[in-house]
Amino acid sequence: MSHQTPLGTSVPPANCLDLWKEKNDQLVRQAKVAQDSHPPQRRQQLAQDALEGLRGLLHCLQGLPAAVPVLPLELTVICNFITLRASLAQGFSEDQAQDIQRGLERVLETQEQPGPRLEHGLMGLWNSILHASSTLLELLPVLHHLAGLQVALWLSTDCLGDLTLLLQTLNGSQSGASEDLLMLLKTWSPPTKESDAPLTLQDARGLRDVLLTAAAFRQGLQELITGSLQRALSSLHEAASALKGGSNWGPPLLEASRLYRQLGNTVAELESLELLVEALSVTPSSEVPPLLIEVELLLPRPDPASPLHCGTQSQVKHLLASRCLQKGRAEDAAEHYLDLLALLLDGSEPKKFSPPPCPPGPCMPEVFLEAAAALIQAGRAQDALTVCEELLSRTSFLLPKMPWLWEDARKGTKESPHCPPWVSATYLLQGQAWVQLGAQKEAISEFSRCLELLFQATPKDKEQGPASNCEQGCSSNVALQQLRAAALISRGLEWVASGQDAKALQDFLLSVQVCPGNQDASFHLLQTLRRLNRRDEATALWRRLEAQTKLPQENATWSLPLYLETCLSWIHPPDRETLLGEFQTSLPEPCDL
Repeated sequence: MSHQTPLGTSVPPANCLDLWKEKNDQLVRQAKVAQDSHPPQRRQQLAQDALEGLRGLLHCLQGLPAAVPVLPLELTVICNFITLRASLAQGFSEDQAQDIQRGLERVLETQEQPGPRLEHGLMGLWNSILHASSTLLELLPVLHHLAGLQVALWLSTDCLGDLTLLLQTLNGSQSGASEDLLMLLKTWSPPTKESDAPLTLQDARGLRDVLLTAAAFRQGLQELITGSLQRALSSLHEAASALKGGSNWGPPLLEASRLYRQLGNTVAELESLELLVEALSVTPSSEVPPLLIEVELLLPRPDPASPLHCGTQSQVKHLLASRCLQKGRAEDAAEHYLDLLALLLDGSEPKKFSPPPCPPGPCMPEVFLEAAAALIQAGRAQDALTVCEELLSRTSFLLPKMPWLWEDARKGTKESPHCPPWVSATYLLQGQAWVQLGAQKEAISEFSRCLELLFQATPKDKEQGPASNCEQGCSSNVALQQLRAAALISRGLEWVASGQDAKALQDFLLSVQVCPGNQDASFHLLQTLRRLNRRDEATALWRRLEAQTKLPQENATWSLPLYLETCLSWIHPPDRETLLGEFQTSLPEPCDL
């Protein structure tokens, strides 16, 4: 029997077509039921059964000579089979390309002219079919659907040349037409199928939207690589405009936020992060992906260490909160941190996490401390005390059991030796909250408790091995030095406020000793020496500070935890240059010897 069946060849009876169509529709419904089935094993089995049913139906249809009246159903079955197979496999393979090729060859078998075959590749087959004047209009909707799957396959394998040519052909473009992939996808308008057409798992227009999002994201990343930041932002926002919720839509937003940060556009950066938090907060209808062609099937799958990994809602929420705190948006930061703590403490999120884009990020106690710092910065001292008390209730029981080491907080042990530094930092923040509330006695008491713990803590011995993740760019000794200096200066300022300059002098002197690189301590000491009329010591210190200001400033090779940086910002002298200038004018004129 010849495989070529010209127009007018006898076709199967109408009742057979109806039975095959009903079988297709039943299998599509089964696959959709499988989507919401539990447990996952049942879902997988139902979907697999539907896939095998579609395979059998396709085998039956393609066992007969190709006929135009049957082709809309046959090509629809091919589309459903490819969609379900790619979804279950979470990707495309050469098998899908062969399924598409076989479908196109079946269409050509119904045409009177031979036309090019495999020697011209898949694009040659598409050109023959879409340019053939004898192609019936009733085939166009399903041919466009099949073409959409071809575009998806080529997009996932970076065959952008053939992809562009196919879209130009679908749009009826002539030679020299636009090669802008996004513009071609926007222009492409798949024909509407008839109301009585066979059911599909995913229609051509829905697939077109997925392709547009994936193509925009890919283009944005490519423009980012080539350094075209503004064009990259435009493409990434194009991808994000199809936002429907869930982590699949996060990478464009996350990448856009990083680009805005690089460009110094803080408002746009934070808006992108807020959209990403909103996207990740949408509760998916199922823990497994839908049985459709989705954006993630068309993009390289990032691993958790990749900068394209969006992570969880709590991770992005932390990134948003910390950026607000760093950029002086204290009220926003405070609200975001409170939301984050609620999210973490309700049991729905992991208790340790690494916010992008700079793993490993803080662990739980550090998030509490950042939240307390943000609340104090926002003028919400009482709320900060509540957060601190919650942290103390969770960590202080470790005090009698563990050595006081400042080291990696993510070894995985339940009873970690890192709590005491967190506890001492908590007392520091409680002291600052009491300062804001005007409770001087309570503030001094908390600073003293902080110092008592800190002066028993021991920096991690360098001989114990290389720095841990928590210490990358922030050595144990530096962190402890700065914490001690912050506590001493904070208590010293309270002594000054109460008129006890002698006690303040002791704290400022000690802060200079424990942290020689902290100039804030030296400036506060200078002011105190001046008030106590200890002129010689003040002059010697002033000359040292004056000389230091003239030296080229070296960039720090370490960084500090965000909560500690925030604490240190509260104890900066208001204007160092003015202070040095005022002190200079008060010095006696040098005498000629």
